[in-house]
Amino acid sequence: MSDKKIDNAIVDPKTYAHVDEFHELFTRLRKEDPVRWTEPDEYRPFWTVAKHADIMEVERQNDKFLNDPRLTLQTIEVEEKVKEFTGGQSKLIRSLVDMDNPDHRNYRGLTQAWFMPPNLKAISARVDALAEKYVDRLEEKGGECDFVSDVAVWYPLRVIMTVLGVPEEDEPIMLKLTQELFGSTDPELRRENADFNVNTVTDFFNYFNALTEDRRKNPKDDVASVIANATIDGEPIGHLEAMSYYVIVATAGHDTTSSTAAGGLLALMQNPEQFAKLKADPDKYLNGAIDEMIRWTTPVKHFFRTAAVDYELRGKKIKAGDNLLMCYWSANRDEDAFDDPFTFNIERSPNKHLAFGYGAHLCLGQHLAKMEIKALYKELLARLDHIELAGEPAFVEASFVSGLKRLPVRYSMKRKAA
Repeated sequence: MSDKKIDNAIVDPKTYAHVDEFHELFTRLRKEDPVRWTEPDEYRPFWTVAKHADIMEVERQNDKFLNDPRLTLQTIEVEEKVKEFTGGQSKLIRSLVDMDNPDHRNYRGLTQAWFMPPNLKAISARVDALAEKYVDRLEEKGGECDFVSDVAVWYPLRVIMTVLGVPEEDEPIMLKLTQELFGSTDPELRRENADFNVNTVTDFFNYFNALTEDRRKNPKDDVASVIANATIDGEPIGHLEAMSYYVIVATAGHDTTSSTAAGGLLALMQNPEQFAKLKADPDKYLNGAIDEMIRWTTPVKHFFRTAAVDYELRGKKIKAGDNLLMCYWSANRDEDAFDDPFTFNIERSPNKHLAFGYGAHLCLGQHLAKMEIKALYKELLARLDHIELAGEPAFVEASFVSGLKRLPVRYSMKRKAA
């Protein structure tokens, strides 16, 4: 593969939908060019950072490597359309993941307590009940379904919408908009006649504008009320920041968990000895299995950082203003960070994966995500007798946030205890 083909493959959404091709490419990069100057067609150039240790080195220095202004892969054409639409701003939203300190610290602090273990204990019974409901749905399907579209997308969606305060009847629109946002490069998921996400983001903002008005008049015990009435240094937070806060909670709060739940099941079916071990003793193995599912799937494939100073990384001279692509999926298969990284091992310990990021931007929702997956699999393992593939799995064509979009399965279940 020529240098130009490598550069273009790094940014091509199709690369991320073909798991073997992705890992073949990035295994080569980790060995031959782990900090690579990358100049793909139609994109501004950047450094591709492929190794675990290098990503940690960058992420732990959030004063030297900034989240703003470039965060995700977008073509030059899309970047220009966004600037034209916003009057010069480089992004349509400004959420926690776009911010640097002090804004990041201040805005994260608004909702952080909601996503910490003490508060999650209060909703654990609701999460368990939802897990049971969606495993019931498997039983209702009569032994064959698409695990993604029938279970995996809906269960985490209901959990996060319960926390956020969005009513159940509005979940289909939340799912549709999320899939358009994260799947904007996938022909099956992107909005028709939309070549960048302005219409999707506008629909999100319109919905959350109405929710904000309601929560200011009628505050409730939910995250929407926190955002709607939030102040920093005595001043209400900005409209863009408020709308963006809703969007990041409403989208990342379920899509990544869906990807892990479905991708984890696929990995277990592909590794039946691991599945058998987990089914035989879930109390012993489930926590480790969840971390391995998260490492294996790595739903957030990348974020950018921008160098604020000149810096040397693995012998490469990074200049102030250069962008660095943090390739988390590659880091989570790094041979120098994991023993047998291409083996799915529910007993992997330690498992220092970077699927939740690292440093100041460590994922706010990591504890909730693990709690959801644990509740779902605890119920699933207790009631599932047998499961196998009933067709070809398919992955989303997206380089930012991606996972399975189809997982056809055939199964038998034990009769539910009365």
